[in-house]
Amino acid sequence: MKEFAYRRAADTAGAVAQLDADPRARFLAGGTNLVDLMKAGVERPERLVDIRGLPLDGVEATDDGGLRVGATVTNSDLAAHPEVRRRFPALAQAVLAGASGQLRNMATVGGNLLQRTRCGYFTDLSRPCNKREPGSGCPAIGGEHRNHAILGASEHCVAVHPSDMGVALAAFDAVVTYETARGPGEVALADFHLPVGDTPHRETALPPGALITGVTLPPAPVAARSRYRKVRERASYAFAIGSVAAALDVRDGAVRDVRLAYGAVASRPWRARAAEELLRGGPADAGSFAAAADAELAEARPLAHNGYKVTLLRNLTVAVLTELADAESTESTEGAEVR
Repeated sequence: MKEFAYRRAADTAGAVAQLDADPRARFLAGGTNLVDLMKAGVERPERLVDIRGLPLDGVEATDDGGLRVGATVTNSDLAAHPEVRRRFPALAQAVLAGASGQLRNMATVGGNLLQRTRCGYFTDLSRPCNKREPGSGCPAIGGEHRNHAILGASEHCVAVHPSDMGVALAAFDAVVTYETARGPGEVALADFHLPVGDTPHRETALPPGALITGVTLPPAPVAARSRYRKVRERASYAFAIGSVAAALDVRDGAVRDVRLAYGAVASRPWRARAAEELLRGGPADAGSFAAAADAELAEARPLAHNGYKVTLLRNLTVAVLTELADAESTESTEGAEVR
């Protein structure tokens, strides 16, 4: 690991000023991804600016019925928060699916969104990688790519974003807030991770030196009836090979509102907007759920060894939405019996 300087930030303005003065510095919170990349030689910061002590560790309700989550809230605290579990259960489930207990105790909300791909070629300095060295190539396309992208990729990169939390946030229209030396800003999570294109090394829309200060979840009544389902190659802690965050509101057998997002299929959490549009106003049944998934996955471009993800995501979509529809039907029936 390359030697580095260490500074502890006293306040947000001071933290931002340090990165503004030294573009080679990095913010440090939980460090569960950054430190690993430093050990591998992928990240080589000159200085780490520790932000763990900043007052960005709260979860609070907004006046309009949403939630505001601070950037340094740990994954464990986020998943355990009663308002998160009540208003956005899929978010709590996604966080709990995302790592071991020890990692969740350290990892933070801001760091989770900024974590980098686990593609083996990215972390292997002996191999080329366009994310690590622009223009060097993407060996995953013709190599090991069973867990790589089927949506939104390019000939320059087929890596996937590893976040579980981000998939649930994408489903619920989260907004990322940040601070720079020139003032505050915000960006919708849908626009936070950049399309791969021909610049896969440019991963987020954050301005240089920006510090994520939090994530805001707007009010979404449908989110109270939501689930997150993750498929992985082993039952213990592992990254997803496919995941779904879904919320469903059914009235008289028809879909009144729906939210759907996919994980482990693209370089960013993938909001399934085509599927949502097809589902709204239609019947809440397995046939409609399958047709919606097919519409979303029509643009999939699998590689030689990851075409299974298309079938996996289709089946996962149908299963999760059917469970939500059945649960809502049961609640309605029980409510009618009580009355």
